[in-house]
Amino acid sequence: MSAATFYNLGDFQAARQYARSGIQIWRSGAVPSPVEDFETAAVCCLCYDGVIDWHFGEMDSCQATMAEAIALAKEVNDMHGLAFVLCLAALVGYCKRDPAEVERLASDVIELSTRHRFAHWLVHGSILRGWARSASGNTKEGISWIEDGIRDFRATGAIIGLPTALGMKAEALHLADRTSEALEAIKEAEALVERYEERRLFPELLRLRGVFLTAMGADETQIEASFGEAIRVAKEQKSVSLATRAEATYAEYRRQKASGLGGRGFRLPLC
Repeated sequence: MSAATFYNLGDFQAARQYARSGIQIWRSGAVPSPVEDFETAAVCCLCYDGVIDWHFGEMDSCQATMAEAIALAKEVNDMHGLAFVLCLAALVGYCKRDPAEVERLASDVIELSTRHRFAHWLVHGSILRGWARSASGNTKEGISWIEDGIRDFRATGAIIGLPTALGMKAEALHLADRTSEALEAIKEAEALVERYEERRLFPELLRLRGVFLTAMGADETQIEASFGEAIRVAKEQKSVSLATRAEATYAEYRRQKASGLGGRGFRLPLC
């Protein structure tokens, strides 16, 4: 599906164009219903359209479209499609920094995937649950869920989604005061992005790198470069939400630096 390809490349405008074209065809009934997997394609198009709405700052539309995708998957009894939609909905929750929502959706993914033996989606559910637990204060359990999930992820040979999973691991390690390890996870994620061009959340990885470098008291030039690159890439992708978050974190860094709060190695909020 072209929408998926462009979304993972970080070309959100092109991804939206293809997703909405697919939705339009589905709504018009132009494709006869006997076509195999047509409703599943509609579920995917709705899902990608919803995620891209988040990137463009259209929060209400994002929520409504994701809800429609979930409802359609249930209506046509597409359990594999439902697992996919729930995972992407949980990813939106992660992007919104809402651990309660991520926990709820990850639990649904894990239950559904266990029942239907969807090994791939079970891995994603485990990683998402781990991030939610860590963000809620239970870093030990959270890291365990994430690391087990990433181990199983690697065993499948899959690559798409691994940089994001490593980003979640990095956040959990940082929250557990293991920031040097967090930075190593970010470096691995960035290397995968460069190799496989999965850039959908690349600005967030760059922003987190800046947060971790700040906490470690790294050279100011490195910190400034990380935040600057995060803002630049987000704007290139036209991701309003990621650009706004990167700019806000950078502004907080500048504010704390100017006021002398904590000196070198001060701690920035993750969101």
